[in-house]
Amino acid sequence: MTPTKPQLPSASAHSFSQLLSSTRRGARLARLLAVGELHAWGLSPTVIDRAEHVVAELAANAAVHGRVRGRSFRLALVLDGTSGTLRVAVSDACGDRLPAPATTARPEEAESGRGLLLVAALADRWATEPYPPSGKTVWAELDAVAPTGHR
Repeated sequence: MTPTKPQLPSASAHSFSQLLSSTRRGARLARLLAVGELHAWGLSPTVIDRAEHVVAELAANAAVHGRVRGRSFRLALVLDGTSGTLRVAVSDACGDRLPAPATTARPEEAESGRGLLLVAALADRWATEPYPPSGKTVWAELDAVAPTGHR
């Protein structure tokens, strides 16, 4: 018998996208919606917990630092069942303010950027990219299943 690669509940891709108000309430709703969606997709509690914290940080940053009056932010979740990767992306309208993790020797004393240290610790990869016409997307990827050869 040939060993098989661990699979997600469904090998097909899942996606979710929602516009939310650029407010603290919108950020909270993003977290709640993400958790509900990830449960429905059948992901493990460990992955859901990591993703919940990543969504909370990215959505809070979009609502607080990426806010443009009258503009929403977008939460997008994409689960690639083939590669086992969950991508969390939050897009806002403020492309001139790119996020950066705290760079001081003592991050707890930094005025901002501490949340991105958490994102970096929880996600397997993260970065930013332009979100036309003038915004940005901050994304983080989590490996939802172990790569081939790991158990």
